[in-house]
Order: sequence, then structure tokens, then C-alpha cells
Amino acid sequence: MVSKTDDIPASVPNCNAVDLAEEGGETPDSKETTSVKDPCACGHSADTAVMNGNGAQEDEAESKQDGGGDTDGGDESNEQEVIVIQDTGFTVKIQAPGTEPFDLQVSPQEMVQEIHQVLMDREDTCHRTCFSLQLDGNVLDNFAELKSIEGLLEGSLLKVVEEPYTVREARIHVRHIRDLLKSLDPSDSYNGVDCNSLSFLSLFTDGDLGDSGKRKKKGSELEQIDCTPPEHILPGSKDRPLVPLQPQNKDWKPTLCLKVLTMSGWNPPPGNRKMHGDLMYLYMVTVEERHISITASTRGFYLNQSTTYTFNPKPANPSFLSHSLVELLSQISPAFKKNFTALQKKRVQRHPFERIATPFQVYSWTAPQMDHAMDCVRAEDAYTSRLGYEEHIPGQTRDWNEELQTTRELARKNLPERLLRERAIFKVHSDFAAAATRGAMAVIDGNVMAINPGEETRMQMFIWNNIFFSLGFDVRDHYRELGGDAAAHAAPTNDLNGVRAYGAVDVEGLYTLGTVVVDYRGYRVTAQSIIPGILEREQEQSVIYGSIDFGKTVVSHTKYLELLEKTSRPLKVQKHNVLNEKEESVELCSSVECKGIIGNDGRHYILDLLRTFPPDLNFLPVEGEDVPPECVRQGFPRQHRHRLACLRQDLIEAFVEHRYLLFMKMAALQLMQQKANKENKVAALPETSSPALKAPPAPLLTDNPESSTDSSETSTETLTESNADAAAAPPTEAAPKAAQPDGAHTTPTQEAATPTTTTNGPSEPVATATQNGECESPLEDPKSREVVLNACKAVGSISNTSFDIRFNPDIFSPGVRFPDDSVEDIQKQKQLLKDAAAFLVSCQIPSLVKDCLDHSALPMDGATLTEALHQRGINIRYLGNVLEFVDKTPAKAQLEHFYRIGICELITRCAKHFFKTYLQGVELSALSAAVSHFLNCFLSSFADAVAHLPTDELVSRRKNRKRKNRVPGGGDNTAWASLTPSELWKSIVSEAQSYYHFTLYCESVDLAVEKYGLQKITLLREISIKAGIQILIKEYNFDSRHKPAFTEEDILNIFPVVKHVNPKASDAFHFFQSGQAKVQQGFLKEGCELINEALNLFNNVYGAMHVEICACLRLLARLNYIMGDHAEALSNQQKAVLMSERVLGIEHPNTIQEYMHLALYCFANGQLSTALKLLYRARYLMLMVSGEDHPEMALLDSNIGLVLHGVMEYDLSLRFLENALAINSKYHGPRSLKVALSHHLVARVYESKAEFRSALQHEKEGYTIYKNQVGEAHEKTKESSEYLKYLTQQAVALQRTMNEIYKNGSNASIMPLKFTAPSMASVLEQLNIINGIIFIPLSQKDLENLKAEVQRRQQLQEAGRSDELAENSPLELEDKIPIDD
Repeated sequence: MVSKTDDIPASVPNCNAVDLAEEGGETPDSKETTSVKDPCACGHSADTAVMNGNGAQEDEAESKQDGGGDTDGGDESNEQEVIVIQDTGFTVKIQAPGTEPFDLQVSPQEMVQEIHQVLMDREDTCHRTCFSLQLDGNVLDNFAELKSIEGLLEGSLLKVVEEPYTVREARIHVRHIRDLLKSLDPSDSYNGVDCNSLSFLSLFTDGDLGDSGKRKKKGSELEQIDCTPPEHILPGSKDRPLVPLQPQNKDWKPTLCLKVLTMSGWNPPPGNRKMHGDLMYLYMVTVEERHISITASTRGFYLNQSTTYTFNPKPANPSFLSHSLVELLSQISPAFKKNFTALQKKRVQRHPFERIATPFQVYSWTAPQMDHAMDCVRAEDAYTSRLGYEEHIPGQTRDWNEELQTTRELARKNLPERLLRERAIFKVHSDFAAAATRGAMAVIDGNVMAINPGEETRMQMFIWNNIFFSLGFDVRDHYRELGGDAAAHAAPTNDLNGVRAYGAVDVEGLYTLGTVVVDYRGYRVTAQSIIPGILEREQEQSVIYGSIDFGKTVVSHTKYLELLEKTSRPLKVQKHNVLNEKEESVELCSSVECKGIIGNDGRHYILDLLRTFPPDLNFLPVEGEDVPPECVRQGFPRQHRHRLACLRQDLIEAFVEHRYLLFMKMAALQLMQQKANKENKVAALPETSSPALKAPPAPLLTDNPESSTDSSETSTETLTESNADAAAAPPTEAAPKAAQPDGAHTTPTQEAATPTTTTNGPSEPVATATQNGECESPLEDPKSREVVLNACKAVGSISNTSFDIRFNPDIFSPGVRFPDDSVEDIQKQKQLLKDAAAFLVSCQIPSLVKDCLDHSALPMDGATLTEALHQRGINIRYLGNVLEFVDKTPAKAQLEHFYRIGICELITRCAKHFFKTYLQGVELSALSAAVSHFLNCFLSSFADAVAHLPTDELVSRRKNRKRKNRVPGGGDNTAWASLTPSELWKSIVSEAQSYYHFTLYCESVDLAVEKYGLQKITLLREISIKAGIQILIKEYNFDSRHKPAFTEEDILNIFPVVKHVNPKASDAFHFFQSGQAKVQQGFLKEGCELINEALNLFNNVYGAMHVEICACLRLLARLNYIMGDHAEALSNQQKAVLMSERVLGIEHPNTIQEYMHLALYCFANGQLSTALKLLYRARYLMLMVSGEDHPEMALLDSNIGLVLHGVMEYDLSLRFLENALAINSKYHGPRSLKVALSHHLVARVYESKAEFRSALQHEKEGYTIYKNQVGEAHEKTKESSEYLKYLTQQAVALQRTMNEIYKNGSNASIMPLKFTAPSMASVLEQLNIINGIIFIPLSQKDLENLKAEVQRRQQLQEAGRSDELAENSPLELEDKIPIDD
């Protein structure tokens, strides 16, 4: 990243949200666009962050707003929604000392600060940090918005004026110069610091794609391509090297500008020198080996006469006084001047997305051996408690709680206010996550003093940088009833899920704590912001709601009940009464553990949200209670490690959705029966209810349109169309996979938007009606009322007049008792919980497997598998069950990839559980030896892996000295060394049995690899990512029986694994979804506009880097491509790849898919060699992440085969296409249309090789499939039959020619044969087909008809309904509209 903009947060402590939100350095939307040549570098610059009211708005306002409408006053805000924030940008001239004036495009919303940023990033002005901008001699205020400055117009001249330095400014300057010197150095990315991360795309595209398109002539390119991939990428290769994961970038060999730049030992200046303006002293060694001492003074930097051992601060002669260090060094060292210029050139040429900081740190599990360079700034940062900007902010440490809560309190009535608020919330959250991670590591490394140092290490608590840290152990037997340490380990993540859920509902006046859970070196640390005043009081006095002893003493509070009441519908929590120890009934609207504390700031905080969601009865055996038979059949209930197992929010949503469908069906059925009985009386009901079961759900709804909010109605209605189990599984298309980093469980902001994961979708339409007391309108008829009553009873609704399902989270909590008058209600609630547990086992798991069978869910590695489970509300503890279910599925062969990934995940998770306790017994000096020993036991075939203990004399001396204050944990410090491979694998097998109830048959890693088809490299990747291990990137010989694979030198680092809340950009998300819906209906242009709009809003909230922006760019690129704008598609997709590499990781499955899309657009742009390189890269990553045997590999190989066919590499092409054919036949079944297409592609290559017999054989196979699947009349069958005829003619012609040659020998008259090299157009056409992009040559008239047809359908369905419909079923327009697969 460019400078860290140290002077930004001057505004933070008083948390003037506006300033904070502008987040200086990180507002790349405007900054980068101006500073970089590519004007589109970061989504269109801030000035276009608009709401153009362009038709997008209308449907937005009505249909989407109520997602946020739960927030109070959300609904009224819709009318004033269309506030246009667009003020057009304008250009100003900038004149810096010693440079020509240049033009700069700015927007009125920008702050003066952002122009500073641009200047500090520009090649010719980057060395200046201490300057002011002046307009007609008046200094501009850094935090003023440009529009508020008088006299600043189009074409105004701003002068850059050098200002005198202060100590702070001098330090900022040195820091900035150091950042510039190391701007190409990747070590921060490898070390996981300052939100830097890796990206390798530019190595495969030779710099920027946009230019290369213009540089190369299309024709001449064919000759120069070397298409042969490295051996390990070819189909069938068993070699899985690790080194190519991080190809060497020659730019990273840094050009040395300076040997040493460090603070001098003479600092700080003595009093008499201070009075001469000395601020500090620097010591440097130039490349020419000249040792120099420099004074930073108020006027700038100059050489002084000090040496290492003598202090002489007088200016040297000449002193080279300069305002910037760069100017000074350029005069002293010719090598510096030359190399610095070259370095800056390279820096500015890099794509901005390669250098902008990511919002959250991404860690790399592999790294090369890096040289450790001397770096004064790094050294200083390590030993000051600096976090982010401490010493650059007045007031030093940040009051995290105040910042987190103030940003929540910002206004949110209209779009600009909401954008500002969401941006501020997001920024503070990402800063807090970084601070908490750093603090948690310091705590475990023993660098923080405990606040209760007298107690044993496990019980200690810490405060650092205004954050409170506690360890995940059961201290004071708090969790004894619930499972001791196991419960204490699970509680923080449950609590975090609660914080996430309440945060997403976002009720005004109810506050949660900033919470981050960090796993590091085997310990779990919870970091929380501190409630003002809580440390001064005893907890007993401060809790005014809830219970501190798990339900013995319980208190309640009216204000809390009122606030929590607002969250009860979106979170499906039922208000209920419990008894306290005095047998009094107390009303609660949350679980008893949820505590309410009013801070000294008067805010109402809730904490300990670990039971926000109801318990999971499958893992909670309760005496005298039976689970439903479908659960018993699967071996439930099972004893779990702890009693905190609860259902996921996603499951609750899906269950309520499922029940709603049931409710609608039952009500509709009964209404129809009534209608049949009494035709005359039901004239009131609308005619549309036909006696088919599919339609009737409408009457109930159309009866009360005025009483319910439109949008949520539509979202539920669509579901009534699809069958129940499809509805139960939220499809990923609703928000592309990438856009749901946490498995989409931050729903409440997305409710109305995500049709199937609706939150208050189903419960709202009818519920709002009754709760607003409007219940007369729909149900005047007593008969209808009875119908609804029956349906309500049947589905377990808590209300008798409307559908409303909520759960009581305290059912089955040990120690909680309920008053006698609520017995019936409690029975109902128990039944609901049993039903939900049964729903998970009997609906959700089968629906997941069904989705994997029809490839709508395609997990590639552990993370994507976990995400697939979570999206359907299945907890990972069900993994064993899911695998057993797959094992028993008749189509098991087609689920082999899923089963293999599942087994791999199960083994690595069991290994991680073991590793956690293993690490706790290791002291710091033996850490790398212990980790390498563990990995040897886990992965190496070497049977007697012996640990290398660190040399003896060192250990014994330290042990005696350090006995007292060792890090938490303890026991014999060398116990870890006695671990053997067979012992570890026995532990893994028994852990799989006891935790996942799954029987693994493998005594060693080699047996596991053989039996389950795993790859050791994949196991290594999974365990490293899960446990935060970073290893040296080199080739490991896992299979050697003579020596272990890892030595302690191979373990480079241990990283934290961090869980935190991901705040969402709700408005942007709604735009994104409407855009998707439009695209699915075929309105590409409108869809494109909406998605561009979403991109602007995302940029506005998240800055330039975020997974959701990545999804946005991918979709935009696809639309550009479909609409024929290939160059724009290329540019957007390039950004998507870079962003995916930076934000998700270089080998994340999403990144692999982004590479494939980019390759397609490169091919369409005539950049064939680049397309091939990208596809080879994707194939390599895929081999490493999941191996060759995966359905996605068939698509990848078809792509590679087609491109190779296009460049006439027929033999290579066949290897890939035949592999694709084999994989397709395996996973889609030999009769699938995909297989037919594969046969056709293979036939085409054989035709090009003039091997007509093989070609005919394959095409016949394809023809047979088409004929059987789609019938003779279908155009595909006809095409295939035409092609067969053509091949037969060619074969006959060839045979004739051959016969002629045999007969007449050399004087035969040979007919010229047509051997056609495939045209690029035909290859591209096939590429589009296999990638799911279908172009239809439509005339204008066809388009009109199509639109008319779509509109007709829209009118048929109620207004607005089609929006959501499109997201489920693409309107049967499969063949007419390009649909994003």
C-alpha cells in the first residue's frame, strides 16, 4: 500500500464519523482512479457513487427496502430514497515545486486529504509528505470537502507548498520513504502484515492485459506459441509439485537503493540542538558504502558531521539541505538516484489491485526463504504498542468500544447516510479485527501483563489497547455442567454467531460488543471491546437483565424487553417466562445466559449471546425425551463433547421457510375443499385459484395485499411454486458464491433480497397483518379463520391467526425452569425443536447431496465444503452423517469427489483437534521442531519419525530460569517429542469415531491415501490452513521410508486463525440482486446498469477490495462479454482475478474459477498464449486443491483442449478432451448431454487429424445420446446427424484417394483433400457453449417479442413477483437468454 496516511485519523478519538468514514488512505475509489493510468482501476471513481434514479430505483425502493426495514423507521425512509448524490467531477491543476503543472480529476465529495494521498502516490511527487495545498495563497483544510471550498472551480490551480517539519511529520516522512523503498518487496505479504497479500496473475499475463491486446497482432501470434504444458499439468500425471504454487517474480528481487536506513543512536537531540531546530537524527549507508549521518530539522534534511562514535551535529560542508530525503540522497548517491527512479516506475506500473491493502489480513501457508533485511520502522513498530496509527493520533490508544458504537448510531434515513454509516462501521470493524489479532498474539506470546497476575495461567485475563482478552478454558468451573473446557472452547464461536445475528438485525438502541475469536498456537483467545465502567463494578451489580449463573438468579428489565422484542421476529426468538430461585416468574426475550448491562455511557449492551439459537437435540440427549424416528434411524441423539450444540441460523431460516410452504399448502387445500363445497359463498375469493395444487397458495396472499409488505410476499410466494425440498436448500445463485464469505448467514440485512434464505420473508406477510391489528381484512369469513387456525396448529405456529414460528432458546438448558402455566407452550416448543432436528437430518442433508449430484453445489476443498454445509444450516459435527449418507446413496460413484473432500476434511479436522492440545505443551524455543515433528507423524511415510530436540545445554539453562512465568499450558515440555505416527493416526481414528461418529479405516497416512484416494499435498494444504502453519515452499518427499519429510527449518511461521463479524453493504447488495434478477429475465442492459450501480456502492462502503466486489466484477465481466464488449470484459475479469487472489488466497477455489473465466475472455480477445497460460495455472491449482478426479476438471480440460485445438496442437488437445470425456461420463452418467458434447469435441479434433474412423465413432456416441435424450426433431440431434454425414463423406473421399495411390503409385492424380484448421470463431463458439454462455442471434423483432413475453408473464404473476422468481427458475428461457451457470 502507499503510505499509511498517518495523518488521517486525527479525527478518530472524537469519532467524528464523517472524517473517519473518509478513511483517508483507504479510499481508493477516488484516489487510485486519479493516480493510475487505468481510469477504471477501482470501479468508477467516487464521483459516480450515485443513485441515478434510473428505473433501478423504483423497484428498489418498494421491494428491497424492508430488508433494512426492520430497523426502526426504515420503512418511512423509502419515499425520500432517490436522493441523487451525483455531483459531476471536475478537473483542477496542481503545481508542485520542480514539476510541470498537471491536471487531476476530483469529485466534490472528496476531502482535500485525498488529493494529498494522490500526490504521495504519484511517481513525480511521491517523495513529498509535508506540504499544504494552497488556492490563491489560502491554505486548504485537510478535512474539508472540496465542494465546501470557496473559489475552487473547474481549472483552478492548486499549489503544493512545502511546510516546516515537526517531529511527527519527520517520522511520517521517514516511514513513507521506507514504504516507497519496499513497495515491491513481497515480504509483508508472506509475513501477513499490514493487510498485504500475494497475487501472481501479472506473471501469467505479462503485465497488464489491456495493453497486450493492442500490442500483439492477432495473425502473427499463432506461430509463436509454445503450448506444451509442464509435465505435471498433463492429464494422468501423479506428480504434485509445490514450488509452482508461487512462481518467481523477477520484480521482487528488489533493486537496492540504500543499504541501511535507520534511526541514529544519538536520538533524541539534546536541548541545545532542539533549540536549533533539530528534530531527530538518521544513520544511513549508501550502496556505494558511504556511511552518513543526517539531521532532520524543521527546514528539511541535511548531512551533519557525526560519526558512529562521535557526536557532531553541525552541518557538513556541503550540507545538501533538502526538503525531502529522496532529494538529499539523490545528490549524495548516484546509485540511489538511478535505482529509486527505476523502482518508482515499476511501482506505478503495477495494477492498483496488486498493492491496495485488503480489509482483513490474508495469510499464506507457503513462503520462500526470504532474506531478513534491516528495517528501522519495522523494529520500532514491534516494540511500541503501536496499532495502526497510535502515535499519529492525539490521545494515543483508540477507544474501540466508543468507535464501534458511535458508528452504529449514525443516521440511516436515506441512501447517502446509510452509505456513510456502513462505510464507517466496516472500517472500524476491520481496524478492530486487526488490533484484536495483534493483541491476541501478544497475549499468547507472553508480551502482555495479565490483569490478575496472581492466578494460574489458564485463568488469566488481559487488557491491551482497550481490548479485553480471555482464554478459552473453563475457569472457575463456569461451564462444568455444560462440558468443561470443550464448552469453553465452543462458547466464543457461538457467542460470535450471536453477535453477528444481532448486529445484522441492527436494532437502534441495542448494542453488542466488538468480538473477535483468535486461534493461535493451540490457544483460543476471545477479544472484546470493553463496556465503559464494567471493570469498576462487580458483574452481579451491573447485570440488570438475564442471569449470571445459568438460570438460578434471573432478572429482567422493561427497556431490554422492548429492545429485544424488536429482534424476536427476525431472529425467531420467542418471548417466554422462566422461574428464578425465589420461584418468581421472570419474562425474557432471549436465552437466560444473555446478559443486559447498561454501561456508564448509558447504552444498553447485551453480551454472552452463546445461546441465541435453539439447541440441537440430535447432539443433546435429554432423559425422558425421544427424538423423532428419522433421527433415531441415523443413530441420534448422540452425546457431544459439550452441551452448547445449537442449530445454525441458516437452518432456522430454512426450517421456517419449509413450514411456511406446508402452511400455505394446507390452507390452500382446505380453502379449495370449502370452495368445492360452497361455490356460491366463495365469490369473494379471487378466481385465480385453480384446482391445481400449484396455484392455490396465491388466494391466501392476494386476499391481504394491503396488509403486508410487497416484497417479502413475493419472495415467499415464489417458493410455493418450487417443491419443498428445493426451497429448503437456499441456492447459491441468489448471491454468487463469492459474495457469501460466511456462508451467507448474515441474513437479516439480505432478507428480502435472498429469496430462499428469507428471514422474515415467510413469517412477515401474514404476521404483520395480524400484529398491526388489521386482522379483519383478510379473514372476515369465519370459515377462512378456521382454515388458518388449523394450518397454524399443524405447523406449530405460536399464533393462531397467522403463520409465526419462533423458538424458545432456553428449552433443555440445564438449570432453567419454566412456570407451570406455560406447560402446554413448552411442550409445543419441545416438539418444534424435535421437528427442526428431524428436518436437518431428513431434508437438509439429502438436499445437499442432491445438489452435489446435479452439480448445483460443487465443493472443491475443505473451505467450500464447509460453506456448502453451512449454507444449508448443517453444522460440521454432522460431517460423519453426511458422509454415511453419501456412502449409502445409489449414485455413490457420481459423488466420489464429494466423499473424498469430506474424508479429507474429517481427517484434517481430527488432526487439528489433536494438534491444538499438542501445541499447548510446547515451549516457544521448541515450536518449529514440534510442528515439523507433528507434520512428519501426520504425512510422512517414514515410520519412526524422531523429533529433533533443541540442543540440550540451552534448554536446561532456560528451563530453570523461566519456570515461573511460562505461557499458559504446561506439563512436561518435551512430551511432544514422544509422539509417533501410529499413535497420531490412532488418535485421528478415535477422534473421528467419538466426535463425528464416523469409522475411518486407516492406521497410517499411506493407508488413508490408498483407501480414500487422497493426496498428501492436499492434506498438507488443509491442515496448514486450519492450524495456521506456514511452511517453506520446496518439494517435500512424503513417501521416503528413510528420512522424514519435514525438518524444523521447513516451518517458517505460525499464524493466527481469526473469526470476526463481516459487516455488510446492504443497499449495494440489494442492487446486486436486482441486477442479477434482471439479467436472468434477459434485460441485460438494465441488469448491467444495476450491477454497475452496486459496484459503485460496494466501493463506497468497502473500499476497493472485498469478496463481494469480486462477485460483482465477475458478473459484470460476463455481461460485458455477452453484450460483445470483450475488452471491457477482460478488464473487469482481470480485476476480479486479482481481487480474488488478494482477498481469498492464490489457490482458493473461487480464484481458480476466476482464472478460467479470464482465460475465455483472453481467447475471445485473440490472446491465445495468455489464455493457455491462465488455463494451465488453473489446472495446476485445481490439481493441488482437489486432484484430477473432480467434475470441474472436465470443464477445465474441455477449455484447454479447445484452445489447443484452436492452435492446431491436436495430440495434446486430445489428451485433455479425452480426459474431460472420461470425467464427464463418470460424474454426469454416460447418457448425459454433457457427455454428448464431449464426444463431439473429441470427434472434431480427430477430424482435424484426418482420423475419420475415430471421429465417426465418437460422433455416433454423441448422436445416440442426443437422439435418446432430446428426440430426433431437436436441433442438436439434427446438427449431429449433419456432422455425421459430413464425416462419412470425408472418410470416403480419403479412402478413394488412398486407393488411387495404391493402384497407380506415384503418377496417381490426387484430389486435393480439405483438411480444415479449425477457425477461431468455431472454437470460441464451442468455448462459450461449454462455459454456459449461449448467444442467440436474435433480430430486433425477436427481442421485442421476447420482452413482450416476459412482460406478459410479469403481469400474470403479481407485480414484482418475477424478480424473485427469476432467481429460482430462469423463466424457461434457457435457450434464449445467456444464463450464468
